[in-house]
Amino acid sequence: MKAATTLFVVSVGALLSIGLVMLYSAGMRPSAVQGGARFLLMQLVWCGIGLAACTIAAWMDYRWLKKLAWPLFGLAVVMLGLVLIPGIGVEKKGAWRWFDLGFGNFQPSEAAKLALIVALAHYADTHQHVMTTFKRGLLIPGFLVSVVVGLIFIEPDRGTAILMSAVSGVLLLIAGVRWSYLLPPMVAAAGGLAYSLWHDPLRLGRILSWLNPEAHKEGIGFQAWQAQIALGAGGWNGLGLGNGRQKLGFVPEHHTDFILSVIGEELGVIATLATVLLFIILVICGIYIAWNSRDTFGMFLGSGITFLIGLQALINIGVVTGVFPNKGLPLPFISYGGSNLLLMLTCVGIVLSIARHLRDPVAMRSEEFSANEVLAPQNS
Repeated sequence: MKAATTLFVVSVGALLSIGLVMLYSAGMRPSAVQGGARFLLMQLVWCGIGLAACTIAAWMDYRWLKKLAWPLFGLAVVMLGLVLIPGIGVEKKGAWRWFDLGFGNFQPSEAAKLALIVALAHYADTHQHVMTTFKRGLLIPGFLVSVVVGLIFIEPDRGTAILMSAVSGVLLLIAGVRWSYLLPPMVAAAGGLAYSLWHDPLRLGRILSWLNPEAHKEGIGFQAWQAQIALGAGGWNGLGLGNGRQKLGFVPEHHTDFILSVIGEELGVIATLATVLLFIILVICGIYIAWNSRDTFGMFLGSGITFLIGLQALINIGVVTGVFPNKGLPLPFISYGGSNLLLMLTCVGIVLSIARHLRDPVAMRSEEFSANEVLAPQNS
């Protein structure tokens, strides 16, 4: 268990380091020194706040979150509602997703991710004996999910809505919900999403550009096309830190959603695969910690957090490499963005708290063996 926890922490530290180095790279040309320095400085500030939150979360007993589950969920729903109100929320490119804090923007959907996972974990832990029933296992938790996902969907933030639907589905399956109950809502949600995308010119354009990238490489698919060029131009060893060409306006979101393309171009395939490997190690270790938790709440909570990080990374990597259409999700621990970095580091702290309160598997087996010895004479 110590090895799993160590690997988990090392993976997070390595991913944070890669992110800071690549943001520094954005300021390694004269025309971008000021912008690159600002990105790096703000990321360092959020990193410091996130590490403080991580330390507090790791120090506290994660079981305290049971008492905070419903207040956190309620607060998240209120914030998701307030961000949609003009004058309170901040609108960018047609989306209402942010609060202006003065020194930066805060995205309430990031806090809602954790609040929803905590609420579902607490609900599943409390009602685990009836999670196989339709009402208790699907209808009630499905309502909780639909409230959060629905508010995120109308911001609109399709990527986060899809991500949280997937994470919630996985968490409910782990909790014991039957596939036969879960499959119809999933099909209905997919149909609703398809209908929404068909009537949304921007997102429909992204789908069409994904299906035929070359035909849309000068239009809506420009950024995704240029990201793949950047990945190909890097070769095995890359062009060198700061020497990337596609970030010179060809990939406008190179410091956020498409930062993996900069890694591929400047540091090469080896660094790109190493980044992917770090996420794989993180997910494996996170699942191992969760499934060795001392209670079912820790198992559900750790599993939900781990799948949140892993699926978000998977979607981002899939978008940059052209496997998925553009979703607008940052790469955890690496992309520029304070809200997501704060959330991810807080989640890391919670997983470390679960690891800190683990029961030793060897001791558990010894206790079970001793109990069997005591019961053996009685049974005979």
